[in-house]
Amino acid sequence: MSDKIHVLYIDDEDNNLKSFRATLRKDFRIFTAIDAEEGLRIAQEEEVHVVIADQRMPGMTGTEFFERMVKINPDPIRILLTGYSDIASVIDAINKGEVYRFIDKPWNIEQIKNSIKNAADIYFMRRELKEKNLKLQKLHSEMNQFVYSLSHELRGPLMSISGVSKLAKMEINEPNVLEYFEMIDSATGKLDDFIYKMLDFYRSTKIDHKITQIDFKDIINQQMIAYREKFDLTHFHIEVQVNQQNGFYSDDAKVRVILNNLFSNAVQFQKDNSGQKRISLTVDVIEDQAVIVLEDNGIGIEERFREEVFNLFARATQKNVGTGLGLYMVKEAVEQMGGKIKLDSELNEGTTMTVTLPTLNKGSL
Repeated sequence: MSDKIHVLYIDDEDNNLKSFRATLRKDFRIFTAIDAEEGLRIAQEEEVHVVIADQRMPGMTGTEFFERMVKINPDPIRILLTGYSDIASVIDAINKGEVYRFIDKPWNIEQIKNSIKNAADIYFMRRELKEKNLKLQKLHSEMNQFVYSLSHELRGPLMSISGVSKLAKMEINEPNVLEYFEMIDSATGKLDDFIYKMLDFYRSTKIDHKITQIDFKDIINQQMIAYREKFDLTHFHIEVQVNQQNGFYSDDAKVRVILNNLFSNAVQFQKDNSGQKRISLTVDVIEDQAVIVLEDNGIGIEERFREEVFNLFARATQKNVGTGLGLYMVKEAVEQMGGKIKLDSELNEGTTMTVTLPTLNKGSL
């Protein structure tokens, strides 16, 4: 490719075309067209950086030419040549975003040169930005796939370690040795929880919606089985109520991410005293929206931390639990589905999280 700027000039006067080519051919690579149709053909077949068109041409004005050209090749920067009497057309063209600038006739050489160079600078900057955006999108996609796959693959070996540890504990009676295996189990449990959170993170923030019909009662029953396996809920009083008469459509994976993290926080951020621990989960599906309310009587959140808890890796307590991802993922999932989340909390009294989700488009099924 030549280092010169490629310029296409359209004018219905042959003398103007010859003069333009003769004057500027040393500085630029020049393409010329005697009418708009020929100009459209060249714009489609050749690499063109800057296009200059006369406003007054038979059959098709310069403005009309640019309107058609942007459908064929929108990248070249457009300059309109016009007389003062055409000012209304010029304003219309600029307002529609069809032209970069206009030049009064008769034009002079230095004005044309400077205009072409400035327009070409814009063209190359836009092209560079477009290329960088494409590379960034590719890198972003590859990184997402890598992290998701890595998180998924790590759970296999981790579960093997945990399984071997549990078998070893069944065959060993020495308290000191058992303590070591308890430490292994504790560490693998924390790591598995973090990896699971990473998988949830990509499900809730990086993966497009997969819309299905949502049966909240069925989902919550499934999740409660998983919660009872994961957490010791012996000292918890748990109330669950689902009121759903209407069909509701949403992303099943993101709904589970929301429920999982809200419930997990309610369990982990409880008081250390021996009083009864309470969690209440209510879901009401009314017309085109679902309202999820999860209430606990845990340690609560200080007022100064309430805005920050939805930030990535933010924590509102010194208690050594959690990853700082949970409420961030909830907020991301809720907002991606066009919903809202509200936090009400009192220190040492408890927290209430209210999530409102709209039903999503059934046509996307």
